[in-house]
Amino acid sequence: MSNILRDIIQRNRTGSAVAIPSVCSAHPDVLRASLGLAQRLDRRVVIEATSNQVNQDGGYTGMTPRGFVDFVYGIADMAAVDRDLIIFGGDHLGPQAWRSQNVDHAMGKAETMVRDYVAAGFGKIHLDCSEGCAGEPAQLGDAQTAERSTKLARICTEVADDLLFVVGTEVPPPGGARTDEDGDIPPTDPAAARATLDAHDQAFGDMAPLIGGLVVQPGVEFSPTAVHHMPLDRDPGLLDSIADRPGVCLEAHSTDYQDPAVFPRLAELGFAFQKVGPALTFAYREALYGLDQLRARKGALQSAMEAVMLADPSKWQGHYDGSDEALYQQRHFGLADRIRYYWPTAQAQSAVADLLSSFNAPIPDSALQNVFDTDVLDRAANGSGDQLTRLIDAHISLALEPYFFEDAT
Repeated sequence: MSNILRDIIQRNRTGSAVAIPSVCSAHPDVLRASLGLAQRLDRRVVIEATSNQVNQDGGYTGMTPRGFVDFVYGIADMAAVDRDLIIFGGDHLGPQAWRSQNVDHAMGKAETMVRDYVAAGFGKIHLDCSEGCAGEPAQLGDAQTAERSTKLARICTEVADDLLFVVGTEVPPPGGARTDEDGDIPPTDPAAARATLDAHDQAFGDMAPLIGGLVVQPGVEFSPTAVHHMPLDRDPGLLDSIADRPGVCLEAHSTDYQDPAVFPRLAELGFAFQKVGPALTFAYREALYGLDQLRARKGALQSAMEAVMLADPSKWQGHYDGSDEALYQQRHFGLADRIRYYWPTAQAQSAVADLLSSFNAPIPDSALQNVFDTDVLDRAANGSGDQLTRLIDAHISLALEPYFFEDAT
């Protein structure tokens, strides 16, 4: 499948505003809605898993790389989605999940992980060894990062040759990205981006042509309470950092919640890989909370989720701050969408099942119009499945559809 991605890169780098969306989520409803949209549009989509989310130890989803692929294919088959539309990507693959251990242990685990990812069928491989392990600095320099990434890349190529590597990292700290004195998100300096690519080119050696993506920050980000919209007239000059590498495109860590006009603009600036995740689980939560307002026990799901999050605050503490009221609002409605880590819990699953089973008859349009926009209702009317599934899928797919702004097949 790497030839498909390389074709998109080639078209992007020769002046066409094309890009492919990468959906970074393991939520079954998000995946069903995303794959269903790709099928309806007859477009390919990248489905990504992170090293913390999916690894040989199960990650926080409980899935191995092979288990994740089977999971996604199972959803695709149930939704009558062509498997050929799916490209699997591994995100931030490196020692992060084990960085509290010494480097030898952490890198040994990372080696096993990348081998399993590639063997399972992941073809877009983002290697990220930028974080230090026990006894090391929190962030490593380009040379050391590239050296470790090269070691992992070698292992990947021993398993398969149809691979495309992405290098570099621009991840915001917990709580949201830092802004400059003008309140903007500063983009990556083109010279720094070039230095990262040069370091990886040198370390990769004969594997350098397999590098197809460079992660940089274009000035697109969001905090728990605000979206930092990218000015459409801004050009951070990051294409200059890959000017002599026509087989390489740019990738942003996150493009969630941006105005639809931003996505083709990013493509013009060289971002052929456009990632989205929290915005889709945010849309899922919006749909459920909308339905929660339409049943007799109004707000029961929200109350249940509050109890779940308070019982285990580890997934949101350190990411949100403020008064008790501000924390409440961020837990449920924050753009960081930390609530997404709680949906797989048994208590949350039971609460969602209770919500969906509380509607014994179709909800009348007069009630739906109180919580859903017309475009959601129109799309749901033409969807497949029961009424509640159609409403949830419509809400999620409308959040994803702006990423399919051009025919990049």
